Amino acid sequence: MEISLLLAISLFAFVMSVTPGPNNIMLLASGAQFGYQKTLPHIFGIILGIAALLASVLLGLGLMFERYPQLYDVLKVVGSLYLFWLAWKIASASTDDNALASKAQNSRPMTVIGAALFQFVNPKAWAMVIGSISSFTLAGDRYIESGLWIMLCFALMGFVAISLWAYLGVAIKRLLTTPKRRKSFNYTMGAMTVATLFFILN
Repeated sequence: MEISLLLAISLFAFVMSVTPGPNNIMLLASGAQFGYQKTLPHIFGIILGIAALLASVLLGLGLMFERYPQLYDVLKVVGSLYLFWLAWKIASASTDDNALASKAQNSRPMTVIGAALFQFVNPKAWAMVIGSISSFTLAGDRYIESGLWIMLCFALMGFVAISLWAYLGVAIKRLLTTPKRRKSFNYTMGAMTVATLFFILN
């Protein structure tokens, strides 16, 4: 694998992973609520989910979207409805100190499996996976090899990129010292989650 191609794949993976999207907004909120260490399963779930999507497209699932483009429209609708639900959950989360103390004992960050499965209804994830496979795979005998390098680049660069969002959430948590600030943060996160739909649907 040529170094120049690896660098191009790595840059593409980092830029696509670090730009705002549903995963990053949820990681920002999770970092603020649970801290970085407890958000790690969510991070690893995203990485595994993207790897599974890459593998499925490499093995031919991407052809279904080419033959039946309406499937992508269905995916957009399902993903959008799920994001609206997430936005409402985030925006309506309790900000009262006593309620938060009680909730902290019962609430859990997203699991590895939950985060991985979410990628299958995340239109941004599908877009960057299909884009990377169509742009960077090599023809012939090197097809699978190049696909595996893409998976590795997305795993490594993706981990760095999305960790930045979780760490940003941890940093923001220090400012969320009053119910009013927490409510403003929740409304902002809910609005940003909905805003990602404009990138997805365009």
